[in-house]
Amino acid sequence: MGSRPEHRGLSYWMERALKELDHVRTSPDADAVHDLRVALRRCRSVAAVMEEVDPDRSWREMRKVGRKLFRQLGELRDTQILEDWTKKLGTEQEAVRHRLLSGLEKKEAELRQAALKVAGKFDQRAWRKLEQTLSRRVRVVPLDGLAAECLALQRYEAAKELHAQALRTDKPEHWHMLRIGVKRFRYTVESLLPERYEAWGDNLKHVQDLLGDVHDLDVLSEKVAQEASSESEEVRAAWAERIHCERHGRLDAYRQLTHGNSNLWQEWRAGLPQGSRLEAAAMARIRSTARALIGNAVRAAQVARLATRLYDGLRRAHAAPLFAEKHLRKVMRAAAQIHGIGRRLNPHAPQKAARNFLRDMAVPPGCEEEEWELLGSVVRYHRGVAPKVKHKSFGRLTPGQQKAVCVLAGVLRLARALRKCGVVSASGLRIEKSVDALILYVPGLEETEQTVTRLAAGKYLLESTLEEPLILKAAPGVLKVVELPKKEEVRPPSAAASD
Repeated sequence: MGSRPEHRGLSYWMERALKELDHVRTSPDADAVHDLRVALRRCRSVAAVMEEVDPDRSWREMRKVGRKLFRQLGELRDTQILEDWTKKLGTEQEAVRHRLLSGLEKKEAELRQAALKVAGKFDQRAWRKLEQTLSRRVRVVPLDGLAAECLALQRYEAAKELHAQALRTDKPEHWHMLRIGVKRFRYTVESLLPERYEAWGDNLKHVQDLLGDVHDLDVLSEKVAQEASSESEEVRAAWAERIHCERHGRLDAYRQLTHGNSNLWQEWRAGLPQGSRLEAAAMARIRSTARALIGNAVRAAQVARLATRLYDGLRRAHAAPLFAEKHLRKVMRAAAQIHGIGRRLNPHAPQKAARNFLRDMAVPPGCEEEEWELLGSVVRYHRGVAPKVKHKSFGRLTPGQQKAVCVLAGVLRLARALRKCGVVSASGLRIEKSVDALILYVPGLEETEQTVTRLAAGKYLLESTLEEPLILKAAPGVLKVVELPKKEEVRPPSAAASD
């Protein structure tokens, strides 16, 4: 059995882009243009997928540095491809062929000069600096890991929907959009799932090439219609027939590959998360964002463990009917993982920034829209002002959703308060329900005035939402009881007038 091919990651393609840039500057022929555009496209594709989990501005800057050159090369490459198709489908005696080639060759010469000018201005220094930064940031999504599978599945589902739309019509724009969707799926698999790409790469490239030919033929059809408008019906019909035969052949080949009981779409789907693995993949994607944005990972992990343990303890104690709702535990776990992302997004309004970032994010496969909406609200209110109905986003939620947000955010607030009081481990933490209160036993809890104040503020939202006193005590055999003020003596945090 042969050894596994070396994975070509982001650093490889960023270095390759600079090498191909030198080739284009020396001789901008069709191969050099194609190779440079391929290298830039790989880099831009990685940036596009990574921005979904890591909003660091370096990804956007990398795409910006290469954008003008990439587009200029794209126009040149498209012109060169149309020349090839014109030569292939037309005969040397045809006037239409001659006029098309004359116009395309003139345009190619102009675009080649424009590409050389843009290539000369390409900021190689900035590109190398970005490579140093991004080669580290790309590691927040481990290769062949669950987060990578989640990102690939998102693109698979988007492409599969475009596939269904294209099959219902023969309109060029739908097949063009499918081509783009397949391309995004292919490059995501290539960049993040090298083991899958080893098995799927040839078929993915073949499908992309078929759809690329269809797009090129559609563009050529428009060009011919313009150039042959003054020609006879027979000439126009002959060109239309040739183009149709080539296009039909590619579409037929695509349909054969993607239909039946063992089609490529089914093969690709079978290799991506399904069933219970979907939720694990969604959580892994969330953890990738946490790794990218949370500065103090140790502290965040401690809060996350405390929050999850608190929630599970309240569920076992039957603290409220909503704890029986299975999907809320998934939201709790996700919020515990990602609650601290806001400070890197906007230090002046971290909670709102985190909520807005999640709102703009595509909902991961395995998550429902309602769960994702709740997650954003929980992260928004896990600290700072308490949620109020007059807050716009909170007020749009149903009463049941509002209570869920308050409970989950309340659990996070209490977990953060415990962490500030020196409780760094969730081991041994348990909750009991008495006749008139919920009693939380916390190992390592110390009795100080500062602890009393912090825990009083930390437990307020949860306690008021559950409408039941929450008494915190040191676990038996560790430390003595911490006497907290009675519920009516604790004042809620001040609330802002509006979101």
